Amino acid sequence: MKNTPIIRFVTLSKKHTASTTRRYQSTLQAAATSSEAPCYDVISPAVTSRIEEYTQREQTSASLQTLMKTGRGEYLGKAYPQSQAFMGRMGQRLATQRILLQDAAFLREEIPIRLAHRILDLDRVPMMRDMPSVIAVKNVYANSFMEMTNFPKIQSIYEEEAFAAMLESLYSKHANVLVQMARGAYELRDAVRQGHIQGSEGSDHGLEFEHMDQCHKFLDRFYLSRIGIRVLVGQYLALRSEPVDGFVGMINIHTSPSDVVRQAANDAVLMCNRSYGRAPHVEIIGRLDLTFPYIPAYLRYVLLELLKNALRATAETHADVHTLPTVTVIIADGTENEDVVIKISDEGGGIARSQIDKIWSYLFTTADPKIQEAFIGEKDHSNQSPIAGFGYGLPISRSYCRYFGGDLHVVSMEGYGTDAFLYLKRLGDIVEPIPV
Repeated sequence: MKNTPIIRFVTLSKKHTASTTRRYQSTLQAAATSSEAPCYDVISPAVTSRIEEYTQREQTSASLQTLMKTGRGEYLGKAYPQSQAFMGRMGQRLATQRILLQDAAFLREEIPIRLAHRILDLDRVPMMRDMPSVIAVKNVYANSFMEMTNFPKIQSIYEEEAFAAMLESLYSKHANVLVQMARGAYELRDAVRQGHIQGSEGSDHGLEFEHMDQCHKFLDRFYLSRIGIRVLVGQYLALRSEPVDGFVGMINIHTSPSDVVRQAANDAVLMCNRSYGRAPHVEIIGRLDLTFPYIPAYLRYVLLELLKNALRATAETHADVHTLPTVTVIIADGTENEDVVIKISDEGGGIARSQIDKIWSYLFTTADPKIQEAFIGEKDHSNQSPIAGFGYGLPISRSYCRYFGGDLHVVSMEGYGTDAFLYLKRLGDIVEPIPV
């Protein structure tokens, strides 16, 4: 693993034909003007037919190990150790064009299939499909689907570069989808409060959000699929970026949970101080020297969400106490363990047993609706968000864990505090669970 090459785009040294040059230039121009592509606000029958065609194609699962092996070129019949890697400016390690072409060709086929499944799902989910923010997300997905399916077959490294430019643009356009879907859930809650949507016949209580199974299952599928798309595209784009020691794309082969906990804790404390004027101390104990392959950015998001909740509960429960109780993070691992386990313990008063299921609902939140209505975010996982926002943090965090073969459990003692158990698959050999 120490000799794993990190890859980026390398210009071909051999001459290419005039026809290839013209095709390359036209493809680059199409990618550069992708923002001017037609907007499918009303999806035509022809586009709908193409979407339905792609939903009949089989999706291909990946795993963390697969992503690492692909980045090393192991599925091309050989790996590329440092001594055989291309050398760029200032001796930076670069990989072969074959790896980039392999990744680009796979994504050109795979991503439209996954987008098609989600577009169909967005169109069929009851109630939520009529929310303005959900309609906007469907339009974003439809536009991206058409851009990708209209992209010519990738036959050269020049077309791979154009494809990467288009994909990077789409990746950026999709950055706000998480917030848009959360707004869609808020819009549904608001529609119920205002009486625009009624509960089941004979019900005096409107819709019981935490029991809306169809919407919950839809959101689980949607977010799980979105994580998969973001991981595949993000990994490919990272492989084309400047090399970073110890990384294969986004994957740090020596991810340190204790380092990621410290980073997340610093952000959570900052947010808690901003909201309450003070914050509990966060103590980290256990296997502080542990490292294993993982994508630290996603681990940080989950830990930040759990720590935000712990600090918020502690600050609110002990508002009249001079010294706030400590929030403790324990990192456990053994050489024979199949999981790395991180426990976050707080003394924030706990959760009533009758309410514990609600924390996993995308349609339930304890946050003030005024905070939700005023919340504006442009990127995923921003540390500028209020400490309590749309209420989707925990279910999304669990989806991240499960995507990588782990899980997230919460055990609460009402009147005292809560323990959150984060399970991370240490070998990274579990294939992603692709929703249909």
